[in-house]
Amino acid sequence: MALAQEDIAFIKQHLGEWLAEQSLGKPPLVYEIELRERMVRVEEELKHQRELMRQGFDLMDKRFEQVEKRFEQVDKRFEQVDKRFDEMLKRHDQQFLWLVGFIATSTGLIIAALRYL
Repeated sequence: MALAQEDIAFIKQHLGEWLAEQSLGKPPLVYEIELRERMVRVEEELKHQRELMRQGFDLMDKRFEQVEKRFEQVDKRFEQVDKRFDEMLKRHDQQFLWLVGFIATSTGLIIAALRYL
């Protein structure tokens, strides 16, 4: 059974009133004002959430900068350790050369002494 055009127009005309009656008997104007107030509260809360997110991102950026500084300090420390190892290797090389020279000289002196005996 199809609705007549008059019935459809009647339903459209009174639909707002019927919905308002279902919402605890409040008139459409009061209902609309409440909806607007709710929307304003939701918008304010969204704005507040956005500000909190920005603050959180700013704090994360600061933390990343601190971590970067620590990595730079660690890199500097590794460079210092590398320099110390290089210096130690140079010293050990010099000591090794002195030791080889001492052994060669001692061996030469011992051989020379044994030949003259």
